[in-house]
Amino acid sequence: MSKLMLGLFMISTFMLAGVKTANATPELVQSGITIIDIRTEPEWVQTGIIKDSIPITFFDARGNYDAEKFLDTISKYVNKGEEFALICRTGNRTTAVSDFLGKQGYDVINLKGGVVSLEKQGFKLVPYTK
Repeated sequence: MSKLMLGLFMISTFMLAGVKTANATPELVQSGITIIDIRTEPEWVQTGIIKDSIPITFFDARGNYDAEKFLDTISKYVNKGEEFALICRTGNRTTAVSDFLGKQGYDVINLKGGVVSLEKQGFKLVPYTK
């Protein structure tokens, strides 16, 4: 009986988790939602970051990644079942990472267009500091 309950719990957890896609807009990034910026540190330095966003690199400059390390780090900032947004430069990296996180049970909004789109809309990023 307990295996059945565990199985139902696992299924319901994954049914609640998911991935949404939304355009990166100033209104959305200023709505108070937690935003994880998965770009690289040189990108953060070059353009700046969204105020109060959490910079956590997923891919390094060569395209390599450590999924377990990323999951460990992100779990310090967001919980499964808590909706948050991912942003990168244009939205390509966040598409793949959002799908990965959705499969891990997270509720993710992929910010389509990324910081490039925000800048085109006149949104001002703040300087990145370690």
